[in-house]
Amino acid sequence: MQGMVTLRAAVPADTPQILRFIRALGEYERLQSEVVATEAALLATLFGERRYAEVMLADCDGQSAGFALYFHNYSTFLAQPGIYLEDLYVDPAFRARGVGKALLQQLARLAVERGCARLEWSALKWNRLAIDFYLGLGAVAMDEWCIYRLRGEPLRQLAAARAGP
Repeated sequence: MQGMVTLRAAVPADTPQILRFIRALGEYERLQSEVVATEAALLATLFGERRYAEVMLADCDGQSAGFALYFHNYSTFLAQPGIYLEDLYVDPAFRARGVGKALLQQLARLAVERGCARLEWSALKWNRLAIDFYLGLGAVAMDEWCIYRLRGEPLRQLAAARAGP
């Protein structure tokens, strides 16, 4: 059943709800142990002096239904910005009601309004439901690319290493 979906940019008072959605997403993705975010850290990084990301919140029939957390990236080949969707989550009670599509439509509008060349994101390979949803919107899998990540001790070691051969 479709409900009335409304979207709005998050404000500092939304920080507890954002953290609840992040924790629910961690549970859904079987990554609960990875979620170490706190309200204080979110407040500082989303609404502080330097804002590293933005959040769009979705309500359905007046209830908190989901969120999208995104930030700008940049394509050197195109010499244009893009929007990277870090997280998209819709509460199970509101799935199949147009909430996820509304969030992605709004991000697409923002991308066009801001002169971005693309909107992109990652999906876990086992999350077939999400992948099928994205493909249905016209998204294309970038299978020839692999994501690499430095974190924790390897990140600190590289940062402390001296340059040279």
